[in-house]
Amino acid sequence: MRRAVALLAVVAAALGAAGCGLGAGEGSDDVELTVTRDFGATAMSELPPSEVQGSETVMRYLQRTFDVETRYGGGFVQSINGIAGGRVDGRPVDWFYYVNGVEADKGSTSTKIYGGDRIWWDHHDWGATMRVPAVVGSYPEPFVHGLGGKKWPTRVECVKNGDKAPCEAVSERLGDEGVIAAQSLTGTSGGTEQLRVVVGPWSAVSSDYAAQLIDEGPQASGVYARFVAGGRRLELLDERGRVVRTAGPGTGLIAATRWEDQPPTWFVTGTDAAGVEAAVQALDEATLHRRFAVAVVDGRPVALPVEAPER
Repeated sequence: MRRAVALLAVVAAALGAAGCGLGAGEGSDDVELTVTRDFGATAMSELPPSEVQGSETVMRYLQRTFDVETRYGGGFVQSINGIAGGRVDGRPVDWFYYVNGVEADKGSTSTKIYGGDRIWWDHHDWGATMRVPAVVGSYPEPFVHGLGGKKWPTRVECVKNGDKAPCEAVSERLGDEGVIAAQSLTGTSGGTEQLRVVVGPWSAVSSDYAAQLIDEGPQASGVYARFVAGGRRLELLDERGRVVRTAGPGTGLIAATRWEDQPPTWFVTGTDAAGVEAAVQALDEATLHRRFAVAVVDGRPVALPVEAPER
């Protein structure tokens, strides 16, 4: 009962749009579909880029490819290929989906597919937080295609009086993906319709309004990591929000979150300058693929949330 009540708002949105048909239109090219479990740790299927018909929605595309069971009049995915939502070991688990790295804010029956979309369904524990508003595992999305057929402008924000090399490197990496990014100083007002990439040590960027969500923990940001000791150490959390490991100097973090209904804010940050550099080096498709967020510890990427140790 509690699970059904918690999901009522999402279900209502899906049902309200379920009866609205879309015209045939032209097809959408280069659409990718990924289905995973446990925050991307286990891949069930990854379909290569393909073309879908013009009237396709996220739900119909999923149903064409997998054995899908639904509830609430067809507006809510209960199971995919026999993996169902409910409770596992007393913990709540369900299916959630993301388009271009952004968690859906409406039902999949009413989400139209656009060219270049990367659709990602993941089955995971939501006991620590029901919402993970943005993930990094669909990079270079959402920078290339945005969301809902609307491309957002991108802005790389640099620390005032700080080393500009990390910012330049991030801009260059985005440029390699065909993304032209403006640059500004952190804290500069620039409107609410831009994708922001905040670059710099956590001690210098933690006052950012989106950074404050990360400081509040996964229940606020959806990021399973938290800086402590004035930003000099990074706590790595498991799916229940428990601290599994604390990393010190040279630790980087690439994570995304979302302030209200604004486009996501990405952070390329770390415990110090070396940590920021480690994060910059990890900003590539191969490293971020199928990961909700990534810490870089001792030069190696660590997917977040981390796996809890066996007890």
